[in-house]
Amino acid sequence: MTVEVVKLEGASMAAVEVPEEPKKVVIEEEKEEKSAVKTVEDEALKPSAIDKSSSYKEESNHLSDLKEFEKKALAELKSKLEEAILGNNLFKEDEPIKKEKETEQPIKETEQSIEETEKSIEETEQKPEEKNNEEQTQKINEEIMEVSLWGVPLLPSKGTEATDVILLKFLRAREFKVNEAYEMLQKTLSWRKKSNIDSILKEEFPSNLDSAALMNGVDREGHPVCYNVFGVFENEDLYQKTFGTEEKTEQFLRWRFQVMEKGIQKLDLKPGGVSSLLQINDLKNSPGPVKKELRIATKKAVAILQDNYPEFVAKNIFINVPFWYYALNALLSPFLTQRTKSKIVVARPAKVTETLLKYIPAEEIPVQYGGFKRENDGEFTPEDGGVSELNLKAGSTASIEIPAGQGESQVIWDLTVVGWEVNYKEEFVPSDEGSYTIIVQKGKKMSGSEEPVRNSFRNSEAGKIVLTVENVSNKKKRVLYRFKTKKIE
Repeated sequence: MTVEVVKLEGASMAAVEVPEEPKKVVIEEEKEEKSAVKTVEDEALKPSAIDKSSSYKEESNHLSDLKEFEKKALAELKSKLEEAILGNNLFKEDEPIKKEKETEQPIKETEQSIEETEKSIEETEQKPEEKNNEEQTQKINEEIMEVSLWGVPLLPSKGTEATDVILLKFLRAREFKVNEAYEMLQKTLSWRKKSNIDSILKEEFPSNLDSAALMNGVDREGHPVCYNVFGVFENEDLYQKTFGTEEKTEQFLRWRFQVMEKGIQKLDLKPGGVSSLLQINDLKNSPGPVKKELRIATKKAVAILQDNYPEFVAKNIFINVPFWYYALNALLSPFLTQRTKSKIVVARPAKVTETLLKYIPAEEIPVQYGGFKRENDGEFTPEDGGVSELNLKAGSTASIEIPAGQGESQVIWDLTVVGWEVNYKEEFVPSDEGSYTIIVQKGKKMSGSEEPVRNSFRNSEAGKIVLTVENVSNKKKRVLYRFKTKKIE
């Protein structure tokens, strides 16, 4: 068995004086009589922060980074869009733009009204209604000139760099086929007008839906993370309140679109900015496809989001995936583009934390998914330093030592093992050999479903906190930890 001792001195510390001495890593081999002790420089042995994953990158929106055919397609789409907006042809005749349903008439109705009253109008006189109709049409034309998406003006000649970012999303969704991208844009604008999406952020929905989806933290690339928790609908009362009638189902869909709009508010729709989200779909305890209403609503939501929010999802990660997911995936697959399918990641229950860590730093992953992020956590801040990691070989033991300086102080730490199935204990070892070791957490076997450990110890004498992890499995384990020390005055 291998025992690894990691001494932590001077990392993530606050108001604690640490003696300046070389750090040591002690490795003891059972089959060897001698122990090898290696002394190295301080910097070389500081606990290293977890490396960022380079598993995916946001596609560049800088014109200089685009390929020639992409530049050409963008220029063609901008020209087509400019012509349509200036010519008042962006919206189809049967889908005229409306400002408010209750106060404005479609252009077609206006023209019909003018035609019906034309016979009774004298050639030398203009009636008040006709004048009002002309003013109304002029007002509609002005609104079309100012058409925008997510606060970004779409008229290319009056647009900004953000205009290119939005148009590139539609082009990428349609593989840079200009006509198809333009048609998609038209349909999105019409859908938003008909559904009054621009005012959806002001709408209020039942608070019991708050637990079904929430924005929480960012990933390693800066994408805001949205967690969709399907398990809440296992509650029959909530299920009926959400999907009991067609009207309630439509309200649920509208709420889901509001969640998407809130996420987009967190984006930077400029070249070089983060312009997409990371979606986490938690299927633990989800009612699954046996619930017809949920299946239909999910299918409809997927279709509408894909058609009207192009390239706003960097990755779509499904976690705690049960056996029935594969049947549902086969049902939804025909409605997904190949580009959308390429962004899907699937993780079964035993691989949730391991999968999320590829994309999200441990300090940004909620504790229920194996990370260190706790709601309203007042202990750790970004200024306290990042998370450190060590790899623990099968059949070996690691001891993480956290120094506790002279005088009264409090040491706080977080620790987790990906997949757990290890023995774990916590002790305080005083520097004075005449003092007794204090057991902070007695040794116990941690099951694979354990949440991360958060503990603290208040000391009145110098010493060290020793966290011991014994890997009794036949697989290598990843140990993640962080700590801070607060001086008590």
